[in-house]
Amino acid sequence: MTILDKIVEQKKRELARLPARLIAAGDLRDALLQRGEQRDYLAALRCSTRKPPRATRIALIAEVKRASPSAGVICRDFDPVRIAREYEAAGANCLSVLTDEKFFQGSLDHLRQIRAAVSLPLLRKDFIIDERQVLEAVEWGADAILLIVAILNDEQLPRLHALATEAGLAALVEVHDDAELERALKISPMLIGVNNRDLKNFKVDLAATEKIAAKMEAGGWRKAKTSGLLVAESGIHTRADVERLRQCGADAILVGESLLRGGDIQSKIRELIGD
Repeated sequence: MTILDKIVEQKKRELARLPARLIAAGDLRDALLQRGEQRDYLAALRCSTRKPPRATRIALIAEVKRASPSAGVICRDFDPVRIAREYEAAGANCLSVLTDEKFFQGSLDHLRQIRAAVSLPLLRKDFIIDERQVLEAVEWGADAILLIVAILNDEQLPRLHALATEAGLAALVEVHDDAELERALKISPMLIGVNNRDLKNFKVDLAATEKIAAKMEAGGWRKAKTSGLLVAESGIHTRADVERLRQCGADAILVGESLLRGGDIQSKIRELIGD
């Protein structure tokens, strides 16, 4: 059993403890209205990638993360609100907040605390396999959710994507290889993420984004989805990494570990994406 398999099994156990209920887009819209302020995740990313004169500027999704199965504890002095505020002050476009408890030492409460402290749009970063998790995302403060193609079947993926987008949430649809990209493109996502980390063995290779970007370009995704965005995720540590990903067609990068390890978030963000 891979680490990814173990994580999904844990999610099923967590879901078994939740009350059974059917969730429709209307339920999510009602929850969004009750929550109030909605932040546009896609628009926040586009403001960096499309605004002249720097039409090639790459947007930053900064990740609030204490630990991971591959890296162990990343940030020992972990204060999610402090980190989120530093990300905002340093110019991040959006945030990604880990909410998985067992494997990443995250929490839904981090999402709520961060929403109260910053004005940036928030992604719930978790292993979502059920509609109830999408409702949780709304109730705890997310403006976007992550949908990992590798853990969703051909019934779950379009259903969860439609549910989120019809309600007004952004959905980052994550792929790693050509087969997953082919499945993702069938639901016409506006936001595609390429995880450079293979979640089956946790090996990292930036070539994953290059290969997917080339495939998307050859297939005409840019022409069909003129406002769609490609996000490169994982393994991004240096300005050279960022330039490599920018050159292959990434509109945005999702970075967590390299921002947190050095202790000086603002300097690291300037290094990665500063002028």
